Amino acid sequence: MAEQTRIKEVFGQPSFVLETGSASLAVTQTGGHMAPVEFKGADGGQPTIQPYSIAPWWDEKLASDTPTILKVLRGDFFCMPFGGNDTPFGGEKHPVHGEVANSEWTDNGVTRGTRGVSLELHMQTRVRSGEVRKRLTLVDGREIVYCQHRVEGMEGAMCYGHHACVKFPDREGSGLLSFAPFVYGQVFPEPVETEATQGRSILQPGAEFASLDSVPLVTGGTTDLSHYPARRGYEDIAMVIADPNLGIGWTAVSFPDEGYVWFALKDPKVLAGTVMWISNGGRDAPPWNGRHVNVMGLEEVTAYFHSGLAESAEENPFTKKGFRTRVDLTGGTPLVVNYIMGIARISNDFGFVAEVQPISEGIKLLDRKGNEASVAVNTDFLTTGDVETLIGA
Repeated sequence: MAEQTRIKEVFGQPSFVLETGSASLAVTQTGGHMAPVEFKGADGGQPTIQPYSIAPWWDEKLASDTPTILKVLRGDFFCMPFGGNDTPFGGEKHPVHGEVANSEWTDNGVTRGTRGVSLELHMQTRVRSGEVRKRLTLVDGREIVYCQHRVEGMEGAMCYGHHACVKFPDREGSGLLSFAPFVYGQVFPEPVETEATQGRSILQPGAEFASLDSVPLVTGGTTDLSHYPARRGYEDIAMVIADPNLGIGWTAVSFPDEGYVWFALKDPKVLAGTVMWISNGGRDAPPWNGRHVNVMGLEEVTAYFHSGLAESAEENPFTKKGFRTRVDLTGGTPLVVNYIMGIARISNDFGFVAEVQPISEGIKLLDRKGNEASVAVNTDFLTTGDVETLIGA
């Protein structure tokens, strides 16, 4: 039988709290933003790692017209529809990243098993009627978060995604970013920020790229997106499309000096691409005030960039290339989005993740020099979504 979830104020927001000896997480009642997440080691005895960003204005009184999503902004959150949603679609006007990232979640309780714990929340959406269930699961002795969102009762075109905001140490190039093989990369076709919006962007709008290490700049030449932080004072967005034939899609950031790799695992048939929101002080308007720095949103999506539902549901430059930017929901068939995030402990000579190999009871991360790091993780969850097996319920 599920038990009521513990709620406490965390960084200014009433939050549901879930924990084991090896990990803990808080998820905000408003918007379902997950942070902080603390990984403490398999036996709880290693240095604590907290990989996610929390907006620096979390304890400030903000202007009354500040969007809810900015008041809460932190960690990872589910978005549906993904994006700005400035353009109405089919008579619907969704908030930025949808109700699921802005409205109140209701507690369905915590289920404890012999191997772990799972929190379930739910929301009845109103802009488009339906129900969304969120399950976050921790397994004893593992530095992993298993995420599931189940969408039922909705009809029509939809875009969606996860919005993980990873905080990088304040040192140039402290994090080394890599992806599973991707088939296409592009900078957002318009400047993300301009003088008119009190901001700045530096990547060449619309530029295509085949490698992270050579992406065109508006000033001429190229830059390397795989080393971050970089380009202080700018705000940019780029996107890569995963190879849909991969069994497991992945995103990884190595932090050699901090001794860990942050990684995310997905089914690329469910989450087709990754949006990189590169936020390094390029927004001067309140509440940003030039101080949202060293953050990269690594956002696993099925969407056309961050444009919103109308742009993702209708024909766009990606669909013309054969890339998926939407799903068509039917009331009788739920949409289930399974997603895994976690860390691997590494030595300080570990570099860019070059490959993620499935192994017995987990994955092996290999860097470009042949160094290895193994992680116990149930990758079958990406296709089965079987929480009860994870926790031994």
